Amino acid sequence: MPESDSIKHPPWLTGGDFTLADEPLRLFAAWYEEAVAREPDVPNAMALATVDADGMPNVRMVLMKGFDPQGFVFYTNVESPKGRELDASRKAALLFHWKTLNRQVRLRGAVERVGDSEADAYFATRARLAQIGAWASKQSAPLESRLAFEKAIALATAKYAVGTVPRPPYWTGYRLKPTTMEFWQDRPFRLHDRIEFRREHTGAPWSKTRLCP
Repeated sequence: MPESDSIKHPPWLTGGDFTLADEPLRLFAAWYEEAVAREPDVPNAMALATVDADGMPNVRMVLMKGFDPQGFVFYTNVESPKGRELDASRKAALLFHWKTLNRQVRLRGAVERVGDSEADAYFATRARLAQIGAWASKQSAPLESRLAFEKAIALATAKYAVGTVPRPPYWTGYRLKPTTMEFWQDRPFRLHDRIEFRREHTGAPWSKTRLCP
């Protein structure tokens, strides 16, 4: 094997000990690539935890729509409970659980809205009915009946019968910028492997700690 190959493929990317990794985003990318290949359904599903004004936690499943060195992106209605809580606290936590791989990744950090151009670009990729649904649904608000919702969908469909469907002003993306990332790998008898990466802020160097199971 050429020497360059050994440099390109460190042990934790070739089936070796993942705890040797010294940078979490590259490790996440490797785990996520494997999850896409092996998880039977929705490898980008993640639990999103927020807190309300009283400090009461909320958690729900959302879909990651992108990640890079700047953070992890998902989209929602900003007038929903999650949107209001994200805007108020500017902090959140995420959890990926890939059951087939017996792995978890936990993230915590600050949250910010994505820019309008980024939100517009993603909204344009959504299926047309999903775009219509964003206009028809007052997410998490009380709903009189399913019929009432279907009527709202019909009205929005008629309104945007021709041309592109614009992004609603109350619908956008959020980016969690992690300052903590923990990688968890199942082992027999609950003797799991865990490593945690921490940094003071985005752009700061990461420190790594091995945790007890």
